[in-house]
Amino acid sequence: MELEKEKNKDSMKMAWANIESKVRKIKLGGGKSRLDKIKSQGKLTARERVKNLVDDPSKIYEIGILAGEEMYKEYGGCPSAGVIVVIGKVSGRYCVIVANDPSVKAGAWFPITTKKNLRAQELAIENRIPIIYLVDSAGIFLPLQDELFADKENFGRIFRNNAKMSSMGIVQIAAVMGSCVAGGAYLPIMSDEAIIVEKTGSIFLAGSYLVKAAIGENVDNEFLGGADTHSSISGVTDYKLKDDKAALDKIRSIVDKIGSYTKAGFKRSETKIPEIEENNIYSILPKKISQPYDSYKLIDLLVDHNSIDEYKKDYGKTIITCYAKIDGWSIGIVANQRNMVKSKNGEMQFGGVIYGDAADKATRFIANCNQKNIPLVFLQDVTGFMVGSKAEHAGIIKDGAKMVNAVANSVVPKFTIIIGNSFGAGNYAMCGKAFDPRLILAWPTAKIAVMGGNQAAEVLFQIEKSAALKNGQQIDEKEEYLMKEKIKIKYNEKTDVVFAASQLWVDAIIDPIETRSWISMGIEIANQSPIERKFNMGILQV
Repeated sequence: MELEKEKNKDSMKMAWANIESKVRKIKLGGGKSRLDKIKSQGKLTARERVKNLVDDPSKIYEIGILAGEEMYKEYGGCPSAGVIVVIGKVSGRYCVIVANDPSVKAGAWFPITTKKNLRAQELAIENRIPIIYLVDSAGIFLPLQDELFADKENFGRIFRNNAKMSSMGIVQIAAVMGSCVAGGAYLPIMSDEAIIVEKTGSIFLAGSYLVKAAIGENVDNEFLGGADTHSSISGVTDYKLKDDKAALDKIRSIVDKIGSYTKAGFKRSETKIPEIEENNIYSILPKKISQPYDSYKLIDLLVDHNSIDEYKKDYGKTIITCYAKIDGWSIGIVANQRNMVKSKNGEMQFGGVIYGDAADKATRFIANCNQKNIPLVFLQDVTGFMVGSKAEHAGIIKDGAKMVNAVANSVVPKFTIIIGNSFGAGNYAMCGKAFDPRLILAWPTAKIAVMGGNQAAEVLFQIEKSAALKNGQQIDEKEEYLMKEKIKIKYNEKTDVVFAASQLWVDAIIDPIETRSWISMGIEIANQSPIERKFNMGILQV
């Protein structure tokens, strides 16, 4: 047993080390030469700006650092989507910070950049916390303008959100520390307060070359839209500062004077760390994630010591529902049990599969948490709902629909941690991305897809085989094996957690040992946003 634990631990640590290796490379942005060029201009790099702004650089939570990974190779790539997004404390208050990275294509906006910026604004809106923009961008990346300009969830949505946040009383602060051009020029003036840095900051709808081409006027960029112009002539900016550090100091001073907020009222008591050493969390998951494990042991490592009150323990055992605490915060946990279990009627049920009784239990538990104003934490390791004639005749679709309905209409904050598998409709029922979790995080072992690689390979192979036979082709055993392996490899590439993170299906891939910290932070910021909508599940099929 101890040998297996050590193997599991080594496997998890290796998986996390692979993620860390990718992250170290990503943090170099557009490369050392470009970072050095930025510094030679008297500017801080994007990551230095963030580091100098927050109270404690060791306590920031970065969102979407792997966004854009392996994308846009024909254009030289777009590390971290060309923008840094973190949640961190500024003058003692949690804020969302958005910093363009000018080392990546001069901070130009790719489609994934827009998606990441919208996610940052969504975090600020849902949690009603201030958002700070550190602007240094050349604007839309023109070769891809058709993919990010005109649609609903494209570039324009950012400015729509600026307006909506302003009407909601959510504080927005913009510091122009480099270029701020074209449509992006609206961002600082649509913020509550706008800062510009002397000599390096500039704001204009059209640069000098475009002005010359459009109206024949000869004018340099500094006179057109530099710090002096916008501070003393146009009135676009509110503060003019001598350099990046002074601008960041001004932001801290502004945030320090923001008034208090109405809380959502989530319960918090004294923290009691888990009795079992946190480091043991690395040994929970088997080396092969298809293998079973006891999810109760996982929960014990995540929650405060002696805080679990299990709900309907002996019913619907493939889902564990319990009240507990994390870092003192009261939570409701909905977790997939990965061990095989035996129901009271003697039926053996597969771990990681949602059966009708489990779905019913989870539905009622979610309703209870909404009744009691308790945030929900979903621990996903799910292969889907039970299939087959017995399950269909018992109404698995109805039971699953009830659970999906409850998750969709839940008004308390939801937090999703993808531990292992996240397949099929199980992803939806366990609060996948489409169901608006406040944060959705993944361990390095996570897999997200319609179905597992082996099952998908078999289905896709049958389609290819049928097409080949129609064309008169015969497939021998060797060809069949090679076709299946090729399909499986290609399919599994798209189920990998890094691919999910690159698409922003998850907010972050996290070190398992940091799970408690992320959830605690998530609830703390969610507590700043009072719940205004009543819980109502609507029509249920019975």
